[in-house]
Amino acid sequence: MPEKDFYNTLGVPKSASEEEIKSAYRKMALKYHPDRNPGSKEAEEKFKEATEAYEVLKDPQKRRTYDQYGAAGLSGGGFGGFDFGGFDLNEALRAFMRDFGGFGGGFEEFFGGGGRGERYNRGEDLRVRVSLTMEEIAAGVEKTLKVKRFQECDECGGSGLSPGSSRKTCPDCRGAGQIRTMTRTFLGTIQQVRTCPTCRGEGTVIGEACHRCGGEGRMTSTGTVKIKVPPGVSSGNYMTMEGQGNAARNRGQSGNLIVVFDEGEHELFTRQGDNIICMIPISFTLAALGGEITVPTLNGNHSLKIPAGTQSGKVFRLKGKGIPHLNSRGTGDEMVQVTVWIPTELSAEDKRLLDKLAKSPSFTPPRTDRSFLQKLKESLGI
Repeated sequence: MPEKDFYNTLGVPKSASEEEIKSAYRKMALKYHPDRNPGSKEAEEKFKEATEAYEVLKDPQKRRTYDQYGAAGLSGGGFGGFDFGGFDLNEALRAFMRDFGGFGGGFEEFFGGGGRGERYNRGEDLRVRVSLTMEEIAAGVEKTLKVKRFQECDECGGSGLSPGSSRKTCPDCRGAGQIRTMTRTFLGTIQQVRTCPTCRGEGTVIGEACHRCGGEGRMTSTGTVKIKVPPGVSSGNYMTMEGQGNAARNRGQSGNLIVVFDEGEHELFTRQGDNIICMIPISFTLAALGGEITVPTLNGNHSLKIPAGTQSGKVFRLKGKGIPHLNSRGTGDEMVQVTVWIPTELSAEDKRLLDKLAKSPSFTPPRTDRSFLQKLKESLGI
């Protein structure tokens, strides 16, 4: 996933002041807000990206951390309720309302001079984590997830109404969906606008509530969702299942289910990018004389030739035996590092034979000159 450039997202230079950042964000948020772009996934993503950038750059401490280490330095991918790789729309909407939802002009301008405008009635996004083995990551896998979520009430069909009842104008906001208050200060009159708590911004309230869901139009239930995990994912990658999150109140748009992947540890392999590393011990005689060994891979065993005179720490590359590249062609490699195993218990005959070999010039290590040390470092990958 490419590194995020928050300054570029908001269209401001790195030297931008707090006011410039706030102004740039407000302009983008008003342009891409879901209420102004109903049903547009592109606008929704732009709104979330702008809010994510604003939440970092408006905070001096987070901004310093971002400037020094980039997005990865912000608490390992999560901060202040926001999470890289799955920014939540509901959090973004709350952030916008928190800083721009209450002062004359901004919110009023957004809703077109005080009319009700369109309400963004949407269910909450849900996030679940799925653990995968390295074999599953290499081959791709289909998973069935058990998810506890709000689903549409089957009694009232999501309306929240009992049979024969209907919705009526909210008595507190009179259908506006907003409550306005005027406060006089020495700076002048400030108008504050907040969502009506009675109708939750809908402008209408139910007559007689459904006895099963209590007027919510939704109920908690546990269901299953099938996902197809593509080959090559890694920890922190995620996929979004649209409409598989919580059902909204009163027949609104359902939220999304965000599935985040965790890669479990493997008993034999260590992953490095799309390459995998395997440590294999070999005997002293095999290292000296050469031969063949069988090494494990993610899709079965593989024969590997060991040349005579192989040094401990030598790395052999098995092409295409690693992890497939995510969303592209090609596969990583398997790196097999051999280590010479030294026996710890020797018989009297073993010791006699080794003592005889030790006197042979062939078993005398080379001089530790600079060229030898350099070759040794290269063979050990130092």
